[in-house]
Amino acid sequence: MGETHNHEHNHQPQPQQAAAPPAMPLGSARGPMFPPAEQLLQLHYCIHSNPSWPQTVLLAFQHYIVMLGTTVMIATVLVPQMGGGPGDKARVIQSLLFTSGVNTLLQTLFGTRLPTVMGPSFAYIISALSVINDLSDSTFRSEHQRFEHTMRAIQGSLIVSSIINIILGYGQVWRKLTRFFSPVVITPLVCVVGLGLSARAFPQVADCIEIGLPMLILLVISQQYMQRVHPVAQSILERFALLLCIGLIWAFAAILTVAGAYNHVKEQTKMSCRIDHSFLLSSAPWIKVPYPFQWGTPIFRASHVFGMMGAALVSSAESTATFYAASRLSGATPPPAHVVSRSIGLQGIGQLFDGFFGAVVGTTASVENVGLLGLTRVGSRRVVQISTAFMIFFSIFGKFGAFFAQIPLPIFAAIYCILYGTVAAIGISFIQFANKNSMRNIYVLGISLFLGLSIPQYFVMNTDITGHGPVRTPAGWFNDILNTIFSSPPTVATIVGTVVDNTLEARHSYDDRGVPWLVPFQRRKGDSRNEEFYSYPLRINEYIPSRFL
Repeated sequence: MGETHNHEHNHQPQPQQAAAPPAMPLGSARGPMFPPAEQLLQLHYCIHSNPSWPQTVLLAFQHYIVMLGTTVMIATVLVPQMGGGPGDKARVIQSLLFTSGVNTLLQTLFGTRLPTVMGPSFAYIISALSVINDLSDSTFRSEHQRFEHTMRAIQGSLIVSSIINIILGYGQVWRKLTRFFSPVVITPLVCVVGLGLSARAFPQVADCIEIGLPMLILLVISQQYMQRVHPVAQSILERFALLLCIGLIWAFAAILTVAGAYNHVKEQTKMSCRIDHSFLLSSAPWIKVPYPFQWGTPIFRASHVFGMMGAALVSSAESTATFYAASRLSGATPPPAHVVSRSIGLQGIGQLFDGFFGAVVGTTASVENVGLLGLTRVGSRRVVQISTAFMIFFSIFGKFGAFFAQIPLPIFAAIYCILYGTVAAIGISFIQFANKNSMRNIYVLGISLFLGLSIPQYFVMNTDITGHGPVRTPAGWFNDILNTIFSSPPTVATIVGTVVDNTLEARHSYDDRGVPWLVPFQRRKGDSRNEEFYSYPLRINEYIPSRFL
Protein backbone atom coordinates (compact mmCIF):
# COMPACT_ATOMS: atom_id res chain seq x y z
CA MET A 1 0.00 0.00 0.00
CA GLY A 2 1.29 3.43 -0.87
CA GLU A 3 1.52 6.07 1.86
CA THR A 4 -0.94 8.98 1.52
CA HIS A 5 0.38 12.44 0.85
CA ASN A 6 -2.30 14.07 3.09
CA HIS A 7 -0.88 13.94 6.62
CA GLU A 8 -3.72 15.98 8.15
CA HIS A 9 -6.64 13.92 9.38
CA ASN A 10 -9.02 15.68 7.05
CA HIS A 11 -11.76 13.41 5.72
CA GLN A 12 -13.06 15.86 3.17
CA PRO A 13 -13.00 14.37 -0.29
CA GLN A 14 -10.07 15.54 -2.33
CA PRO A 15 -10.33 16.18 -6.01
CA GLN A 16 -8.91 13.20 -7.94
CA GLN A 17 -5.93 13.96 -10.13
CA ALA A 18 -5.65 12.38 -13.53
CA ALA A 19 -3.32 9.40 -13.42
CA ALA A 20 -0.10 9.92 -15.31
CA PRO A 21 0.18 7.71 -18.39
CA PRO A 22 2.57 4.77 -17.96
CA ALA A 23 6.08 5.34 -19.18
CA MET A 24 6.52 3.91 -22.65
CA PRO A 25 9.78 2.48 -23.90
CA LEU A 26 11.91 4.75 -26.01
CA GLY A 27 10.87 4.67 -29.63
CA SER A 28 7.64 2.73 -29.07
CA ALA A 29 5.62 5.43 -30.82
CA ARG A 30 7.60 4.93 -34.01
CA GLY A 31 6.28 1.51 -34.90
CA PRO A 32 5.08 -1.85 -33.61
CA MET A 33 7.17 -4.11 -31.40
CA PHE A 34 7.42 -7.79 -32.33
CA PRO A 35 7.58 -10.26 -29.45
CA PRO A 36 9.74 -13.39 -29.71
CA ALA A 37 8.16 -16.20 -31.74
CA GLU A 38 9.21 -19.80 -31.15
CA GLN A 39 7.90 -20.91 -34.54
CA LEU A 40 7.82 -19.19 -37.93
CA LEU A 41 4.21 -18.49 -38.83
CA GLN A 42 4.78 -17.95 -42.56
CA LEU A 43 5.73 -21.55 -43.34
CA HIS A 44 3.26 -23.20 -45.71
CA TYR A 45 4.09 -26.73 -44.58
CA CYS A 46 5.83 -27.67 -41.35
CA ILE A 47 7.55 -30.90 -40.39
CA HIS A 48 4.31 -32.91 -40.05
CA SER A 49 2.22 -31.41 -42.86
CA ASN A 50 2.71 -32.46 -46.46
CA PRO A 51 2.00 -30.92 -49.90
CA SER A 52 0.09 -32.85 -52.52
CA TRP A 53 1.93 -35.82 -53.98
CA PRO A 54 2.80 -34.13 -57.32
CA GLN A 55 4.24 -31.14 -55.43
CA THR A 56 6.04 -33.45 -53.00
CA VAL A 57 7.79 -35.27 -55.85
CA LEU A 58 8.85 -32.02 -57.54
CA LEU A 59 10.09 -30.53 -54.27
CA ALA A 60 11.98 -33.76 -53.54
CA PHE A 61 13.65 -33.62 -56.96
CA GLN A 62 14.58 -30.00 -56.19
CA HIS A 63 16.32 -31.15 -52.99
CA TYR A 64 18.22 -33.73 -55.03
CA ILE A 65 19.39 -31.09 -57.52
CA VAL A 66 20.56 -28.78 -54.72
CA MET A 67 22.67 -31.45 -52.99
CA LEU A 68 24.04 -32.64 -56.36
CA GLY A 69 26.02 -29.41 -56.70
CA THR A 70 28.12 -30.05 -53.58
CA THR A 71 28.59 -33.68 -54.61
CA VAL A 72 30.00 -32.69 -58.01
CA MET A 73 32.16 -29.92 -56.47
CA ILE A 74 33.86 -32.34 -54.07
CA ALA A 75 34.41 -34.97 -56.76
CA THR A 76 35.82 -32.31 -59.10
CA VAL A 77 38.33 -31.18 -56.45
CA LEU A 78 39.55 -34.60 -55.30
CA VAL A 79 39.31 -37.14 -58.12
CA PRO A 80 41.78 -35.51 -60.57
CA GLN A 81 44.38 -35.15 -57.80
CA MET A 82 43.94 -38.84 -57.00
CA GLY A 83 44.76 -39.77 -60.59
CA GLY A 84 41.20 -40.57 -61.60
CA GLY A 85 39.63 -39.86 -64.98
CA PRO A 86 36.07 -38.93 -65.98
CA GLY A 87 34.88 -42.52 -65.51
CA ASP A 88 36.30 -42.64 -61.99
CA LYS A 89 34.73 -39.29 -61.21
CA ALA A 90 31.34 -40.56 -62.39
CA ARG A 91 31.61 -43.62 -60.13
CA VAL A 92 32.65 -41.46 -57.16
CA ILE A 93 29.60 -39.26 -57.71
CA GLN A 94 27.42 -42.38 -57.86
CA SER A 95 28.87 -43.64 -54.58
CA LEU A 96 28.37 -40.26 -52.87
CA LEU A 97 24.76 -40.10 -54.05
CA PHE A 98 24.06 -43.62 -52.83
CA THR A 99 25.54 -43.11 -49.36
CA SER A 100 23.85 -39.70 -49.06
CA GLY A 101 20.47 -41.22 -49.89
CA VAL A 102 20.80 -44.01 -47.34
CA ASN A 103 22.15 -41.71 -44.61
CA THR A 104 19.41 -39.13 -45.20
CA LEU A 105 16.73 -41.78 -44.88
CA LEU A 106 18.29 -43.07 -41.66
CA GLN A 107 18.53 -39.58 -40.14
CA THR A 108 14.93 -38.68 -40.94
CA LEU A 109 13.72 -41.95 -39.43
CA PHE A 110 16.05 -42.64 -36.49
CA GLY A 111 18.26 -39.53 -36.08
CA THR A 112 16.96 -36.04 -35.43
CA ARG A 113 13.90 -36.79 -37.59
CA LEU A 114 14.24 -33.27 -38.97
CA PRO A 115 13.97 -32.68 -42.75
CA THR A 116 17.73 -32.55 -43.29
CA VAL A 117 19.60 -34.02 -46.23
CA MET A 118 22.86 -35.76 -45.28
CA GLY A 119 25.29 -34.84 -48.04
CA PRO A 120 29.05 -35.03 -48.62
CA SER A 121 31.04 -32.66 -46.42
CA PHE A 122 33.82 -30.21 -47.30
CA ALA A 123 35.20 -30.80 -43.79
CA TYR A 124 36.95 -33.94 -45.05
CA ILE A 125 38.77 -32.20 -47.90
CA ILE A 126 41.95 -31.39 -45.94
CA SER A 127 42.23 -34.94 -44.59
CA ALA A 128 41.60 -36.43 -48.03
CA LEU A 129 44.23 -34.15 -49.57
CA SER A 130 46.67 -35.26 -46.89
CA VAL A 131 46.13 -38.90 -47.87
CA ILE A 132 46.60 -37.99 -51.53
CA ASN A 133 49.81 -36.12 -50.74
CA ASP A 134 51.22 -38.99 -48.66
CA LEU A 135 50.79 -41.38 -51.58
CA SER A 136 52.01 -39.00 -54.29
CA ASP A 137 55.60 -40.26 -54.04
CA SER A 138 54.62 -43.92 -54.39
CA THR A 139 55.14 -45.71 -57.69
CA PHE A 140 52.13 -47.14 -59.55
CA ARG A 141 51.75 -48.83 -62.92
CA SER A 142 49.07 -46.34 -63.99
CA GLU A 143 47.15 -43.32 -62.79
CA HIS A 144 44.06 -45.47 -62.38
CA GLN A 145 45.96 -47.78 -60.02
CA ARG A 146 47.03 -44.73 -58.01
CA PHE A 147 43.41 -43.61 -57.86
CA GLU A 148 42.20 -46.97 -56.57
CA HIS A 149 45.01 -47.22 -54.01
CA THR A 150 44.20 -43.73 -52.72
CA MET A 151 40.50 -44.56 -52.53
CA ARG A 152 41.29 -47.66 -50.47
CA ALA A 153 43.40 -45.56 -48.07
CA ILE A 154 40.58 -43.03 -47.68
CA GLN A 155 38.12 -45.88 -47.13
CA GLY A 156 40.19 -47.28 -44.29
CA SER A 157 40.55 -43.91 -42.56
CA LEU A 158 36.80 -43.23 -42.85
CA ILE A 159 35.93 -46.62 -41.36
CA VAL A 160 38.18 -46.32 -38.31
CA SER A 161 37.58 -42.61 -37.62
CA SER A 162 33.81 -43.15 -37.59
CA ILE A 163 34.26 -44.41 -34.03
CA ILE A 164 34.69 -40.77 -32.94
CA ASN A 165 31.13 -39.78 -33.82
CA ILE A 166 29.72 -43.06 -32.54
CA ILE A 167 31.34 -42.51 -29.14
CA LEU A 168 30.44 -38.81 -29.01
CA GLY A 169 26.83 -39.55 -29.86
CA TYR A 170 25.85 -42.81 -28.23
CA GLY A 171 28.29 -42.23 -25.36
CA GLN A 172 26.24 -39.12 -24.47
CA VAL A 173 29.33 -36.88 -24.70
CA TRP A 174 27.70 -34.62 -27.29
CA ARG A 175 24.56 -34.49 -25.18
CA LYS A 176 26.51 -33.08 -22.23
CA LEU A 177 28.24 -30.55 -24.49
CA THR A 178 25.01 -29.16 -25.95
CA ARG A 179 23.66 -28.57 -22.43
CA PHE A 180 26.20 -25.73 -22.22
CA PHE A 181 24.52 -24.03 -25.18
CA SER A 182 22.36 -20.94 -24.86
CA PRO A 183 20.75 -18.73 -27.53
CA VAL A 184 23.87 -16.55 -27.29
CA VAL A 185 25.96 -19.56 -28.43
CA ILE A 186 23.46 -20.95 -30.94
CA THR A 187 23.16 -17.62 -32.79
CA PRO A 188 26.80 -17.36 -33.98
CA LEU A 189 27.00 -21.14 -34.44
CA VAL A 190 24.15 -21.18 -36.96
CA CYS A 191 25.22 -17.90 -38.56
CA VAL A 192 28.73 -19.04 -39.39
CA VAL A 193 27.61 -22.42 -40.74
CA GLY A 194 26.06 -20.39 -43.56
CA LEU A 195 28.52 -17.49 -43.81
CA GLY A 196 31.52 -19.80 -43.50
CA LEU A 197 30.68 -21.38 -46.87
CA SER A 198 30.85 -18.08 -48.74
CA ALA A 199 33.92 -19.26 -50.67
CA ARG A 200 31.73 -21.93 -52.30
CA ALA A 201 29.26 -19.32 -53.51
CA PHE A 202 30.04 -16.06 -55.37
CA PRO A 203 33.76 -16.77 -55.99
CA GLN A 204 32.62 -19.78 -58.04
CA VAL A 205 29.89 -17.70 -59.68
CA ALA A 206 32.70 -15.46 -60.91
CA ASP A 207 34.42 -18.45 -62.56
CA CYS A 208 31.82 -18.09 -65.32
CA ILE A 209 30.14 -14.77 -64.70
CA GLU A 210 28.03 -14.83 -67.89
CA ILE A 211 26.22 -17.91 -66.56
CA GLY A 212 26.42 -17.56 -62.78
CA LEU A 213 25.34 -13.92 -62.46
CA PRO A 214 22.23 -14.26 -64.68
CA MET A 215 21.27 -17.32 -62.62
CA LEU A 216 21.56 -15.36 -59.37
CA ILE A 217 19.60 -12.35 -60.66
CA LEU A 218 16.92 -14.44 -62.36
CA LEU A 219 16.34 -16.55 -59.25
CA VAL A 220 15.90 -13.49 -57.04
CA ILE A 221 13.52 -11.76 -59.48
CA SER A 222 11.41 -14.80 -60.33
CA GLN A 223 11.21 -16.28 -56.84
CA GLN A 224 10.62 -13.07 -54.89
CA TYR A 225 9.22 -10.40 -57.23
CA MET A 226 7.37 -12.15 -60.07
CA GLN A 227 5.37 -14.30 -57.67
CA ARG A 228 3.46 -11.17 -56.66
CA VAL A 229 2.18 -10.58 -60.20
CA HIS A 230 -0.63 -13.16 -60.01
CA PRO A 231 -1.98 -15.49 -57.27
CA VAL A 232 -1.38 -18.54 -59.47
CA ALA A 233 2.20 -17.49 -60.12
CA GLN A 234 2.82 -17.09 -56.40
CA SER A 235 2.38 -20.75 -55.46
CA ILE A 236 4.35 -21.97 -58.50
CA LEU A 237 7.28 -19.57 -58.42
CA GLU A 238 7.70 -19.56 -54.66
CA ARG A 239 8.27 -23.32 -54.63
CA PHE A 240 9.58 -24.18 -58.08
CA ALA A 241 11.33 -21.06 -59.40
CA LEU A 242 14.67 -22.70 -58.67
CA LEU A 243 14.01 -25.57 -61.09
CA LEU A 244 12.70 -23.20 -63.76
CA CYS A 245 15.75 -20.93 -63.48
CA ILE A 246 18.16 -23.88 -63.63
CA GLY A 247 16.46 -25.08 -66.83
CA LEU A 248 16.61 -21.66 -68.50
CA ILE A 249 20.23 -20.85 -67.61
CA TRP A 250 21.37 -24.40 -68.41
CA ALA A 251 19.80 -24.01 -71.86
CA PHE A 252 21.55 -20.65 -72.22
CA ALA A 253 24.87 -22.30 -71.34
CA ALA A 254 24.19 -25.01 -73.94
CA ILE A 255 23.60 -22.34 -76.60
CA LEU A 256 26.89 -20.63 -75.71
CA THR A 257 28.68 -23.98 -75.84
CA VAL A 258 27.26 -24.96 -79.23
CA ALA A 259 27.88 -21.48 -80.65
CA GLY A 260 31.59 -21.85 -79.89
CA ALA A 261 31.82 -19.13 -77.25
CA TYR A 262 34.30 -21.24 -75.27
CA ASN A 263 36.37 -22.76 -78.04
CA HIS A 264 39.38 -20.51 -77.48
CA VAL A 265 39.43 -19.89 -73.74
CA LYS A 266 41.48 -21.23 -70.86
CA GLU A 267 40.98 -24.81 -69.72
CA GLN A 268 39.63 -23.66 -66.36
CA THR A 269 37.00 -21.51 -68.10
CA LYS A 270 35.95 -24.48 -70.21
CA MET A 271 35.55 -26.59 -67.08
CA SER A 272 33.34 -23.95 -65.47
CA CYS A 273 31.25 -22.85 -68.45
CA ARG A 274 30.87 -25.64 -71.00
CA ILE A 275 28.16 -28.22 -70.46
CA ASP A 276 30.10 -31.01 -72.19
CA HIS A 277 33.62 -30.62 -70.81
CA SER A 278 33.25 -32.90 -67.80
CA PHE A 279 32.79 -35.97 -70.06
CA LEU A 280 30.61 -37.52 -67.35
CA LEU A 281 27.78 -38.53 -69.67
CA SER A 282 30.02 -40.50 -71.99
CA SER A 283 32.00 -42.08 -69.13
CA ALA A 284 29.22 -43.05 -66.72
CA PRO A 285 27.90 -46.63 -66.86
CA TRP A 286 24.25 -47.20 -67.70
CA ILE A 287 23.67 -49.30 -64.59
CA LYS A 288 26.10 -49.70 -61.71
CA VAL A 289 25.04 -50.65 -58.20
CA PRO A 290 27.49 -49.42 -55.54
CA TYR A 291 28.63 -52.27 -53.32
CA PRO A 292 30.93 -52.63 -50.28
CA PHE A 293 34.66 -52.37 -50.94
CA GLN A 294 34.12 -51.71 -54.64
CA TRP A 295 37.60 -50.16 -54.90
CA GLY A 296 39.31 -53.06 -53.13
CA THR A 297 40.35 -53.95 -49.59
CA PRO A 298 40.63 -50.83 -47.37
CA ILE A 299 44.10 -49.71 -46.34
CA PHE A 300 44.56 -48.69 -42.73
CA ARG A 301 47.33 -46.26 -41.80
CA ALA A 302 47.46 -44.58 -38.39
CA SER A 303 48.47 -41.14 -39.69
CA HIS A 304 45.53 -41.08 -42.11
CA VAL A 305 43.08 -42.24 -39.45
CA PHE A 306 44.08 -39.56 -36.93
CA GLY A 307 43.76 -36.86 -39.56
CA MET A 308 40.29 -38.08 -40.52
CA MET A 309 39.24 -38.07 -36.85
CA GLY A 310 39.61 -34.29 -36.86
CA ALA A 311 37.27 -34.11 -39.85
CA ALA A 312 34.75 -36.37 -38.09
CA LEU A 313 34.74 -34.04 -35.09
CA VAL A 314 34.26 -31.01 -37.33
CA SER A 315 31.35 -32.65 -39.15
CA SER A 316 29.61 -33.11 -35.78
CA ALA A 317 29.79 -29.38 -35.05
CA GLU A 318 28.58 -28.51 -38.55
CA SER A 319 25.65 -30.91 -38.34
CA THR A 320 24.64 -29.59 -34.92
CA ALA A 321 24.42 -26.04 -36.27
CA THR A 322 22.46 -27.23 -39.29
CA PHE A 323 20.01 -29.17 -37.11
CA TYR A 324 19.18 -26.04 -35.12
CA ALA A 325 18.57 -24.13 -38.36
CA ALA A 326 16.40 -26.95 -39.73
CA SER A 327 14.27 -26.99 -36.59
CA ARG A 328 13.38 -23.30 -37.09
CA LEU A 329 12.70 -23.66 -40.82
CA SER A 330 10.52 -26.76 -40.40
CA GLY A 331 8.30 -25.38 -37.62
CA ALA A 332 9.73 -27.67 -34.93
CA THR A 333 11.08 -26.80 -31.51
CA PRO A 334 14.87 -26.75 -30.97
CA PRO A 335 16.16 -30.35 -30.89
CA PRO A 336 16.64 -31.71 -27.36
CA ALA A 337 20.15 -32.62 -26.23
CA HIS A 338 19.50 -36.37 -26.40
CA VAL A 339 18.17 -36.05 -29.96
CA VAL A 340 21.23 -34.12 -31.16
CA SER A 341 23.46 -36.69 -29.46
CA ARG A 342 21.79 -39.71 -31.04
CA SER A 343 21.92 -38.03 -34.45
CA ILE A 344 25.69 -37.55 -34.10
CA GLY A 345 26.01 -41.22 -33.15
CA LEU A 346 23.98 -42.18 -36.20
CA GLN A 347 26.17 -39.89 -38.30
CA GLY A 348 29.13 -41.97 -37.13
CA ILE A 349 27.37 -45.12 -38.32
CA GLY A 350 26.73 -43.29 -41.58
CA GLN A 351 30.44 -42.52 -41.92
CA LEU A 352 31.16 -46.21 -41.36
CA PHE A 353 28.71 -46.91 -44.18
CA ASP A 354 30.50 -44.30 -46.33
CA GLY A 355 33.78 -46.11 -45.79
CA PHE A 356 32.32 -49.50 -46.66
CA PHE A 357 30.78 -48.26 -49.92
CA GLY A 358 33.77 -46.26 -51.08
CA ALA A 359 32.68 -42.64 -50.64
CA VAL A 360 35.57 -40.21 -50.97
CA VAL A 361 34.40 -38.13 -47.97
CA GLY A 362 32.03 -38.52 -45.03
CA THR A 363 28.55 -37.03 -44.84
CA THR A 364 27.13 -34.19 -42.78
CA ALA A 365 23.84 -32.30 -42.60
CA SER A 366 23.53 -30.30 -45.83
CA VAL A 367 23.42 -26.53 -45.20
CA GLU A 368 22.14 -25.72 -48.68
CA ASN A 369 19.18 -28.08 -48.40
CA VAL A 370 18.17 -26.52 -45.09
CA GLY A 371 18.31 -23.14 -46.84
CA LEU A 372 15.94 -24.59 -49.45
CA LEU A 373 13.39 -25.21 -46.68
CA GLY A 374 13.34 -21.47 -46.05
CA LEU A 375 13.32 -20.54 -49.74
CA THR A 376 10.28 -22.68 -50.54
CA ARG A 377 8.70 -22.35 -47.05
CA VAL A 378 8.11 -26.10 -47.12
CA GLY A 379 9.59 -27.87 -44.09
CA SER A 380 7.95 -31.24 -44.70
CA ARG A 381 9.86 -34.31 -43.56
CA ARG A 382 8.20 -36.42 -46.24
CA VAL A 383 9.64 -34.26 -49.03
CA VAL A 384 13.20 -34.93 -47.86
CA GLN A 385 12.49 -38.63 -47.43
CA ILE A 386 11.19 -38.85 -51.01
CA SER A 387 14.33 -37.05 -52.22
CA THR A 388 16.37 -40.08 -51.09
CA ALA A 389 14.64 -42.09 -53.81
CA PHE A 390 16.10 -39.73 -56.43
CA MET A 391 19.57 -39.98 -54.87
CA ILE A 392 19.54 -43.76 -54.87
CA PHE A 393 17.93 -44.01 -58.33
CA PHE A 394 20.49 -41.74 -60.01
CA SER A 395 23.33 -43.47 -58.14
CA ILE A 396 22.38 -46.75 -59.80
CA PHE A 397 21.38 -45.53 -63.28
CA GLY A 398 24.59 -43.67 -64.00
CA LYS A 399 23.76 -42.14 -67.40
CA PHE A 400 20.69 -40.37 -66.03
CA GLY A 401 22.61 -39.13 -63.00
CA ALA A 402 25.51 -37.93 -65.17
CA PHE A 403 23.08 -35.91 -67.31
CA PHE A 404 22.17 -33.65 -64.38
CA ALA A 405 25.74 -33.70 -63.03
CA GLN A 406 26.77 -31.80 -66.17
CA ILE A 407 25.02 -28.64 -64.95
CA PRO A 408 27.81 -26.01 -64.80
CA LEU A 409 29.03 -25.43 -61.26
CA PRO A 410 28.52 -21.61 -61.39
CA ILE A 411 24.77 -22.30 -61.61
CA PHE A 412 24.92 -24.23 -58.34
CA ALA A 413 27.13 -21.55 -56.80
CA ALA A 414 24.54 -18.87 -57.65
CA ILE A 415 21.87 -20.91 -55.87
CA TYR A 416 24.09 -21.32 -52.82
CA CYS A 417 24.51 -17.52 -52.55
CA ILE A 418 20.83 -17.40 -51.54
CA LEU A 419 20.57 -20.67 -49.61
CA TYR A 420 23.65 -20.10 -47.43
CA GLY A 421 22.43 -16.59 -46.70
CA THR A 422 19.04 -17.90 -45.63
CA VAL A 423 20.65 -20.23 -43.07
CA ALA A 424 22.87 -17.44 -41.75
CA ALA A 425 19.82 -15.19 -41.34
CA ILE A 426 17.86 -17.85 -39.47
CA GLY A 427 20.77 -18.03 -37.05
CA ILE A 428 20.28 -14.36 -36.21
CA SER A 429 16.67 -15.09 -35.20
CA PHE A 430 17.83 -17.14 -32.20
CA ILE A 431 19.09 -14.03 -30.41
CA GLN A 432 15.46 -12.92 -29.85
CA PHE A 433 15.28 -15.42 -26.98
CA ALA A 434 18.12 -13.72 -25.09
CA ASN A 435 18.57 -10.15 -23.89
CA LYS A 436 19.61 -8.31 -27.04
CA ASN A 437 20.47 -5.17 -25.06
CA SER A 438 22.92 -6.86 -22.69
CA MET A 439 26.45 -5.61 -23.30
CA ARG A 440 27.73 -8.92 -21.98
CA ASN A 441 25.70 -10.82 -24.62
CA ILE A 442 26.81 -8.41 -27.33
CA TYR A 443 30.43 -9.09 -26.41
CA VAL A 444 30.01 -12.90 -26.49
CA LEU A 445 28.07 -12.76 -29.74
CA GLY A 446 30.56 -10.44 -31.40
CA ILE A 447 33.71 -12.34 -30.47
CA SER A 448 32.14 -15.69 -31.43
CA LEU A 449 30.99 -14.40 -34.81
CA PHE A 450 34.20 -12.62 -35.68
CA LEU A 451 36.66 -15.29 -34.57
CA GLY A 452 34.39 -17.97 -36.04
CA LEU A 453 35.02 -16.38 -39.44
CA SER A 454 38.47 -14.81 -39.01
CA ILE A 455 40.41 -17.80 -37.64
CA PRO A 456 39.21 -20.23 -40.35
CA GLN A 457 39.91 -17.57 -42.98
CA TYR A 458 43.54 -17.42 -41.81
CA PHE A 459 43.87 -21.20 -41.95
CA VAL A 460 42.26 -21.44 -45.39
CA MET A 461 44.42 -18.65 -46.83
CA ASN A 462 47.56 -20.39 -45.60
CA THR A 463 46.63 -23.89 -46.82
CA ASP A 464 48.24 -24.95 -50.08
CA ILE A 465 46.78 -27.16 -52.79
CA THR A 466 48.18 -30.32 -51.15
CA GLY A 467 46.30 -29.64 -47.90
CA HIS A 468 49.24 -28.39 -45.82
CA GLY A 469 47.99 -25.69 -43.45
CA PRO A 470 49.62 -23.22 -41.04
CA VAL A 471 50.25 -25.91 -38.39
CA ARG A 472 53.36 -27.73 -39.63
CA THR A 473 54.94 -29.84 -36.92
CA PRO A 474 56.92 -33.05 -37.61
CA ALA A 475 53.74 -35.05 -36.78
CA GLY A 476 51.61 -34.95 -39.92
CA TRP A 477 48.54 -36.46 -38.27
CA PHE A 478 48.62 -33.76 -35.58
CA ASN A 479 48.83 -31.09 -38.26
CA ASP A 480 45.80 -32.52 -40.06
CA ILE A 481 43.69 -32.54 -36.89
CA LEU A 482 44.43 -28.93 -35.93
CA ASN A 483 44.29 -27.59 -39.49
CA THR A 484 40.92 -29.26 -40.03
CA ILE A 485 39.41 -28.10 -36.73
CA PHE A 486 40.50 -24.47 -37.06
CA SER A 487 39.51 -24.30 -40.73
CA SER A 488 35.87 -24.92 -39.74
CA PRO A 489 33.82 -21.80 -38.82
CA PRO A 490 31.13 -23.72 -36.86
CA THR A 491 33.75 -25.58 -34.83
CA VAL A 492 35.64 -22.40 -33.94
CA ALA A 493 32.39 -20.57 -33.12
CA THR A 494 31.31 -23.48 -30.90
CA ILE A 495 34.59 -23.48 -28.98
CA VAL A 496 34.79 -19.71 -28.53
CA GLY A 497 31.10 -19.17 -27.83
CA THR A 498 30.70 -22.04 -25.37
CA VAL A 499 33.83 -21.19 -23.37
CA VAL A 500 33.21 -17.44 -23.13
CA ASP A 501 29.45 -17.71 -22.53
CA ASN A 502 29.87 -20.20 -19.69
CA THR A 503 32.77 -18.46 -17.96
CA LEU A 504 31.92 -14.76 -18.27
CA GLU A 505 29.41 -13.88 -15.51
CA ALA A 506 27.42 -16.98 -16.45
CA ARG A 507 25.49 -17.34 -13.17
CA HIS A 508 24.64 -13.65 -12.84
CA SER A 509 23.49 -13.53 -16.49
CA TYR A 510 21.40 -16.72 -16.42
CA ASP A 511 18.21 -15.01 -17.54
CA ASP A 512 19.93 -12.60 -19.93
CA ARG A 513 21.55 -15.54 -21.75
CA GLY A 514 18.11 -17.00 -22.55
CA VAL A 515 18.82 -20.23 -20.69
CA PRO A 516 15.33 -20.43 -19.06
CA TRP A 517 13.78 -20.45 -22.54
CA LEU A 518 16.09 -23.18 -23.92
CA VAL A 519 16.22 -25.57 -20.94
CA PRO A 520 12.72 -27.08 -21.41
CA PHE A 521 13.54 -27.96 -25.01
CA GLN A 522 16.87 -29.55 -24.07
CA ARG A 523 15.23 -32.02 -21.70
CA ARG A 524 13.47 -35.14 -22.91
CA LYS A 525 10.13 -34.28 -21.28
CA GLY A 526 10.77 -30.58 -20.71
CA ASP A 527 8.24 -29.56 -23.37
CA SER A 528 5.20 -31.51 -24.55
CA ARG A 529 6.11 -30.89 -28.19
CA ASN A 530 9.48 -32.64 -27.93
CA GLU A 531 7.85 -36.04 -28.12
CA GLU A 532 5.65 -34.94 -31.01
CA PHE A 533 8.54 -33.82 -33.22
CA TYR A 534 11.41 -36.10 -32.24
CA SER A 535 10.05 -39.47 -31.06
CA TYR A 536 10.89 -42.56 -33.09
CA PRO A 537 8.29 -43.78 -35.61
CA LEU A 538 6.04 -46.79 -34.99
CA ARG A 539 6.76 -46.78 -31.23
CA ILE A 540 10.09 -48.55 -31.74
CA ASN A 541 11.46 -46.52 -28.82
CA GLU A 542 9.82 -49.12 -26.58
CA TYR A 543 12.39 -51.65 -27.76
CA ILE A 544 15.51 -49.44 -27.70
CA PRO A 545 17.59 -48.85 -24.52
CA SER A 546 16.98 -45.35 -23.17
CA ARG A 547 20.65 -44.39 -23.48
CA PHE A 548 20.32 -44.68 -27.28
CA LEU A 549 17.10 -42.65 -27.57
